[in-house]
Amino acid sequence: MTRSPHTLPPDYFTALYASNPDPWDFTTSPYEHAKYDATLAALGRETYPQAVEVGCSIGVLTHRLAERCTALLALDVAETALDAARARCAAQPHVTFRRAAVPAEWPPGRFDLVVLSEVLYFFTPEDLARIAERLVAALNPGGEVVLVHWLGETNFPLSADAAVGTLIDRTRGALEPGQRSRTEGYRLDVLRAPT
Repeated sequence: MTRSPHTLPPDYFTALYASNPDPWDFTTSPYEHAKYDATLAALGRETYPQAVEVGCSIGVLTHRLAERCTALLALDVAETALDAARARCAAQPHVTFRRAAVPAEWPPGRFDLVVLSEVLYFFTPEDLARIAERLVAALNPGGEVVLVHWLGETNFPLSADAAVGTLIDRTRGALEPGQRSRTEGYRLDVLRAPT
């Protein structure tokens, strides 16, 4: 399988949602729901004052994350996905949504939690290096980064292991690897900023 040599552009995701409003079956997949349970269980705190989710898609994980955040900013590149996420989280006014393509449009501010679930393999190593810089600069002391990625084969720029490995290598010395787990389907890694 030939991998894309470029970070996947916003148009890729816009077309994906145009053909299927839930292209990864986030709302119905037992695999996804078990993965969300594991993601929430990996969080080191009960509540995070400021959090950001990169690549929120249609907001299924966002809705659950919001229960653990005082303020949650959810980002995606596809407006159709954001519309669905806004509707799903309409009863959670502390969640805000923004159309943004990281790393170029990284949000301002500092965060106690950054969630990157099923997104890192869409980027080239060069863009992952930029994301790593943004993460290190954006985390409050003791802040956490949660990385969750499917291990299957794709034609994305990187595999899950290569993408997560690149980010961990690029943040070495600035973020400390914490919990790591691996199932048949996905890997989950938590990085922490020193206090």
